[in-house]
Amino acid sequence: MARGSRPVSLDAPRGRSGIISRNPQPSRDRFGRFSESFARGMGTSGFLIGMTIFVVVWLMWNSLMPVAWQFDPRATNFTLLTLILSLQASYAAPLILLAQNRQDDRDRVQIEQDRQRAERNLADTEYLAREIVALRMALTEVTSEVVTKDTLRHELKALLEQLDTRLSPDDDGDGADARGTSFDQPVERRP
Repeated sequence: MARGSRPVSLDAPRGRSGIISRNPQPSRDRFGRFSESFARGMGTSGFLIGMTIFVVVWLMWNSLMPVAWQFDPRATNFTLLTLILSLQASYAAPLILLAQNRQDDRDRVQIEQDRQRAERNLADTEYLAREIVALRMALTEVTSEVVTKDTLRHELKALLEQLDTRLSPDDDGDGADARGTSFDQPVERRP
């Protein structure tokens, strides 16, 4: 090893001139966030009121104060104020457009996510509809008749009536109702 040279460490990445760089990289989006906050600030009533007060004070100072105290005299048509407002407008317009472009990008992403969500919901709905049709077809094959709401209501009423008769107060507790029907017997189908 040469005299005065540092040992080379192979287990760490090298930065410039052999020194490991620990400086964080600035966010590439920092200017975009700045433009959005600037545009958001300019779009408030506070900004408009503040600018109005600033311009009125400027005009009154440079109109009513003694000529020696005026820094933008009325005689020169408030040239400095005009330049300041023009400079503000020349920077405000591109910053507002940049903020709008960023919002458009976010809206595009949101629309794409909404479209994907709608496609998933449609697929789920179609799947459930197919499952319901399959169940209805399976019930039709088993019962050899079309199952309708009226048929289901009639069957449920019949089952409720059987349960009511089995749980009547004259039940002696042996699992059979007054007619001698056991709970273990299959339920009869009524037309």
